[in-house]
Amino acid sequence: MIKTVRDVNLKGKRVVMRVDFNVPMKDGKVQDDTRIVAAIPTIKYVLDQGAKSLVLMSHLGDPKKDMKKAKEKAEKDGKTFDEAAYIAGKHRMAPVAAYLSQKLGKPVVFAGEDSCFGKKAFIESQPEGSIIMLENTRFHKEETSEDAAERDKLAKELASYGEVFVNDAFGTAHRDHASTASIAKFVPVSVGGFLMEKEVNYLEPIVTSPVKPLVAIIGGAKVSSKIAVLESLLKNASALVIGGGMAYTFLKAQGHTVGSSLVEDDQLDTAKSILAAAQKVGAEIVLPVDHVCADKFDANATPVAIDSIDVPDGLMGLDVGPKTLAKYREVLAKAKTIVWNGPVGVFEFENFAKGTGEVAKMVAEATARGATTVVGGGDSVAAVNKFGLADKMSHVSTGGGASLELLEGKKLPGIEVCR
Repeated sequence: MIKTVRDVNLKGKRVVMRVDFNVPMKDGKVQDDTRIVAAIPTIKYVLDQGAKSLVLMSHLGDPKKDMKKAKEKAEKDGKTFDEAAYIAGKHRMAPVAAYLSQKLGKPVVFAGEDSCFGKKAFIESQPEGSIIMLENTRFHKEETSEDAAERDKLAKELASYGEVFVNDAFGTAHRDHASTASIAKFVPVSVGGFLMEKEVNYLEPIVTSPVKPLVAIIGGAKVSSKIAVLESLLKNASALVIGGGMAYTFLKAQGHTVGSSLVEDDQLDTAKSILAAAQKVGAEIVLPVDHVCADKFDANATPVAIDSIDVPDGLMGLDVGPKTLAKYREVLAKAKTIVWNGPVGVFEFENFAKGTGEVAKMVAEATARGATTVVGGGDSVAAVNKFGLADKMSHVSTGGGASLELLEGKKLPGIEVCR
């Protein structure tokens, strides 16, 4: 549980709010407004409660890193690179402020693109009930600095813009940055927004006190990125469904042949220890028993059905087969809580998307029969969106890295400040 905007009197207060408006941009235009829309209920609530002003802050990409990559690409392609145009098209908050203004049907004042520093007089000069948006916080090295004193420099400045700090940026809750966590040291009150509350209320109980049986579907390419979440979920799960590329490391660890499938040989011992730990606690590990393979990793590769747990030489597993899906259905039918992080096949390729699509349908069916279903992680979210089933899940997380760390049982800086 966290403290939220409902727990504090906002009337006549200046509110500074961290949102996650890190949205895809092209030529200064918002390409996907999911994260913007997700923050609107908290924004409206703060204004409806009579706040004197609402100051919004967010990062938008990683300007320094992103520009370096774009510059290198332009040089490689023999093109000229216009730094100012690139920053304006990808990283400035002014177009986002304009877009939010349209969605809200009221003005959103942009505080200027020079800096996030020195805006107090400007903010206080705005009419009561104003919404002000600051420039991209990541234009300042202090935002992401590993030096606490350096972070505090920006945090103090941002804190001076409000008497209440609201964190509604779950997507950056795992980051110990000036605008997500350090700011809380310098304001009298710190609370979460409605989006943060919803994420915490759905994700934390999966680790601490899920309604059982809990089944976790963990997919994706690499075991190495999911070790901690597998170990954490084993404490409460009756079954772990392991799919995607990472399944082949487990199958190889069991002594099966995997052809040219993706395998992390340096994680074979880890896979063995997870299998042993599952056996010890009586949790079932569900691995593919048949596969849809190809001779190369390519969208146009010809699918080859392999009706065996072993993958022949010269082929790589890119999706699960019908027997595996039948096993998934059997295991998920018993679940009262399902958490899904990572696809079970290369769903970006149409020829190898069936398994992930079927899993999405099974999870949606579980929701319909009353199970709590939580989808976390960027690729899983992309999958449920692709198959048009996002609204059939109990909760679809807005934060990939943050949801993964929460499922690992970690304490997230941006959440802890709302306790």
